[in-house]
Amino acid sequence: MLLNLPDGAAPKTVLYVEDSPANLALVAQLISRRVDLKMLAAINGCSGILLAKEARPDVIILDINLPDIHGYEMLKILLGNPATSHIPVIALSSDAYPRQIEKGIKAGFFLYMTKPFKIDEFMDAIDTALNHAATSQEKQLLT
Repeated sequence: MLLNLPDGAAPKTVLYVEDSPANLALVAQLISRRVDLKMLAAINGCSGILLAKEARPDVIILDINLPDIHGYEMLKILLGNPATSHIPVIALSSDAYPRQIEKGIKAGFFLYMTKPFKIDEFMDAIDTALNHAATSQEKQLLT
């Protein structure tokens, strides 16, 4: 965890798409502990897609069971759009069956986490996704 940002560095952006106010508040509280992160929130899939296209977050955390569009459909839309296809998307679901986790990874989720989650594992997942995004961006710049 960073205590200070390097000079000129901007916080990394995490977009959390979740319809539960309690879950949104919990993740917002966790993200606020880190000066190197800021959180954007969307309460449904449609607004999450629009926000992802406009804000181009560094990582997206996506609840699979949303009121308007299923998380798998939202992932498909994000992966199919050049503006968002490179953003790692972490699934966050209460469905912890191994078959569902495997399905999520095959569908293209960067990671699949289950609720309730352990805070350290959750924050490590965000860091892993951020590192992946930074490495992918560096590779694109070199080609």
